Amino acid sequence: MIPALMPNYNRANIAFEHGEGAYLFDTAGRRYLDFGAGIATSSLGHGHPHLVSEIAKQAAKVMHVSNLYRVPQAETLAARYVAASFADSVFFCNSGAEANEGLVKAMRKTMSDEGKPERTRVICFEGAFHGRTLAMIAATGNAKYLAGFGEKVDGFDHVPFNNLNAVRAAITPQTAGILVEPVQGEGGIRPAYLQFLRDLRATCDEFGILLGMDEVQTGIGRSGKLFAHEWAGITPDVMSSAKGIAGGFPMGAVLATERVAKALVPGSHGTTYGGSPLACAAGNAVLDVVLAPGFLDDVDATGRYLWRGLEALCLKYPSVFTEARGAGLILGLKCAVPNGEVQNAALAEGILTVAAGDNVLRLVPPLIVRQAECDEALALLARTADQFVSRKVLEPAK
Repeated sequence: MIPALMPNYNRANIAFEHGEGAYLFDTAGRRYLDFGAGIATSSLGHGHPHLVSEIAKQAAKVMHVSNLYRVPQAETLAARYVAASFADSVFFCNSGAEANEGLVKAMRKTMSDEGKPERTRVICFEGAFHGRTLAMIAATGNAKYLAGFGEKVDGFDHVPFNNLNAVRAAITPQTAGILVEPVQGEGGIRPAYLQFLRDLRATCDEFGILLGMDEVQTGIGRSGKLFAHEWAGITPDVMSSAKGIAGGFPMGAVLATERVAKALVPGSHGTTYGGSPLACAAGNAVLDVVLAPGFLDDVDATGRYLWRGLEALCLKYPSVFTEARGAGLILGLKCAVPNGEVQNAALAEGILTVAAGDNVLRLVPPLIVRQAECDEALALLARTADQFVSRKVLEPAK
């Protein structure tokens, strides 16, 4: 008999009762170090006093009014993003997939408004992940996500990641723009070369097309800058954001230049829940913390510290971990054994991680972690590796 809760997830048999900082506690009272952060979403960890206080205060006033009326909390949050980023205007929604849908619609509408309605296609990359809607599984292009859902939504062309020649060869008179993740998260923590991102910007300018950046997972400080594309010293025309944007409260956003934003006139796009007073109170609380002096510097320093520790694990346990990947606090370990088995073994040791493509174990802790928690994570991952070494009668490297 099918369960009441639809069985489309392969859930671990654990339920969490409460959290504190970088830790979660299950219903049996066991403590886990959370290096999954709800898939890079609990950006301030669990029970963060400021975030909890701001959500509670707003919930006691008004949670939802719809976008038929002004939402001062959304106006404030949008203005803060405009001041801190490339964007001239912001649209708030509910999730990363919805943000990416809005991004693609905005690209197409911009081209139509500029007298080029034939420009509807978007170049995407092999190994990408842009969401689970019908259009976004087509943008993702992964056969596993497309299987069983019938005819694929048209309009997306896929080329190898980090390959500029392939990008240029794919541009046609029907191309509206390019959509790229600065670091492919679901695809295996694969960073774009910074020069590749610069070359994409130059290519879009050369051909008169739009550069779209999917920063659903990499944004809101995860890379050590507010948005990861900043490391390349470029700006996109339009960008999606979600996951950590409200510290775990469901929220997404499309940030755009005036050229793109002005295409979304009243009636062209919308959302019932997006940009609610409650969601934006959470978003403002997260920005209070992330934009505080020194916070992003600390994320960068902690990420580099953890990276060095992961590299040391690869040297010590080459039969288990073969490569450290990523940037800031979006990191991964390429595994020599099935990553699902490593994830389960790590869970047994008391650390939460997330499997990713290319047989990678994803490590995306809350942004508030510091070196002490990283040391604990590295020790737990070493104990995890020891399980596989002993199972295979292999010796760790000296």
